[in-house]
Amino acid sequence: METIYNGIVLPHAWPPANINPESTDPMPAPYLGHPPDVIPVDVGRQLFVDDFLVQTTTLTRVFHQPVKFEGNPVLKPETPLETANAMPTACPKTGGVWYDPSDKLFKMWYEAGWLNALAYAVSEDGIRWRRPELDVRPGTNHLVPEFHPDSTAVFIDHDAADPAQRFKMFIREADGRCDRRGNAMVSPDGIRWSAPVKTNPLGDRSTFFYNPFRKKFVYSIRAYNATRGRCRFYRECDDFLKGAQWSSEQAVFWAGADRLDLPDPEIGMTPQLYNLDAVAYESIMLGLFEIHLGPENNVCARGGFPKITELMTAFSRDGFHWHRPDRRAFIPAARRPEAWDRGYVQPAGGLCLVMDDELWFYYIGFRGDKARLESGLNNGMYANASTGIAKLRRDGFASLEAGGMEKNLCTRPVTFKGKRLFVNVDAPEGELTAAITDVNFRPIAPFTSANCMPVRADSTKHEVRWKGAEDLGAVSGRPVCIVFNLKRGKLYSFWVSPDGAGKSGGFVAGGGPGFSGGKDG
Repeated sequence: METIYNGIVLPHAWPPANINPESTDPMPAPYLGHPPDVIPVDVGRQLFVDDFLVQTTTLTRVFHQPVKFEGNPVLKPETPLETANAMPTACPKTGGVWYDPSDKLFKMWYEAGWLNALAYAVSEDGIRWRRPELDVRPGTNHLVPEFHPDSTAVFIDHDAADPAQRFKMFIREADGRCDRRGNAMVSPDGIRWSAPVKTNPLGDRSTFFYNPFRKKFVYSIRAYNATRGRCRFYRECDDFLKGAQWSSEQAVFWAGADRLDLPDPEIGMTPQLYNLDAVAYESIMLGLFEIHLGPENNVCARGGFPKITELMTAFSRDGFHWHRPDRRAFIPAARRPEAWDRGYVQPAGGLCLVMDDELWFYYIGFRGDKARLESGLNNGMYANASTGIAKLRRDGFASLEAGGMEKNLCTRPVTFKGKRLFVNVDAPEGELTAAITDVNFRPIAPFTSANCMPVRADSTKHEVRWKGAEDLGAVSGRPVCIVFNLKRGKLYSFWVSPDGAGKSGGFVAGGGPGFSGGKDG
């Protein structure tokens, strides 16, 4: 058995092969029903997206959605490469949007022209993108011209032992252009790629991601099930290239839409899991489930409009089981005929970037084009695809909230090596205090609520301090409970840092300015 960073013990049989592909029940998260007796909290900000850390509370959990950037789209089809095939496209599918600290640039790998080409763009601020002329195909930003990708996934491996493999990419071409196998490649610079290693056969829109908590690459494999329709299989491996081949036992059924994914009332189709991408964010694996609501392709083709897919959040603390407490669309399709993101909303690899106090989620949308259908150019459903941003408060997936009356939360027993407690809190008109107790809830002086200096602030990183104590060194390394008392405010996360700089030691998704790699500290 393997004990991972947060105290969860994985069973000998891993990954689990006991998920019933015919069942539409929500996937259980075993660690929520049976959490560790003591939870280490040394890695990352501790988010309140579930009750894993919560022993008791009178606070109310509220889930939040990002706000679409008013300057969207930030990348739209403009060049000959992007307007090829009479279906203009400039968007990652999944591709990737990452911040590279080596040259302080935002980098995007995206599809240029529908099923046409993989292209590359860079930005200094994440909003204004430029297309560098590359020597791969002189005068263009075209990459790997031998491929016509249907889906891609790119990852910047900050900890790669071999500099020649710092960038990793998976490409799956469209059916009819390939033998249903994907291509795994590596690169020292994200521009010049190695010869491909062929994967096993897999469905279109398959991707991969990296789980740094366990140092595993995961192939997210598109499949089809008679009950669930589009769904996902899971294949994990230690080596990205060597792991591109697998046996039937190594790829297990993973996830699909379930009975809590309700049909759209106007469309009426049974929802399906169109895509599943994930990334490490702070102390959890963050997933975006792309839920397909319909209509079917032939209906969209006749109307020249995109099908409706929308993004929903999912959270995992073991990297396999997903908890999906909020079934609203996290990033919805606009559904308006004139909107750039009318439908077919999808994530970008990396999922989000940490931009100071915000998370920027890069996503793609399609407008479609009925005029192209009527003119006989093509069906128009896959035309006019662009890339935009949706912004969320850092750690802002869920908050625990209190109104005018003071309410509280007591954590399960936790241990930490750090010495300074930080919170992400919004309470400028209220206050937050904290106390440290032993596992039997006996106060540990001087870390009492009475000695705590009240936090009255709206801050994504604020230190909690006590009178009579320089830091938490006296309780570092021993099991304790943390009690938070809150009035007129919102608590998003907490963490214990080694010093006053407040670094969390957690993972930062697609990165961001101020980080030297994939971690905060």
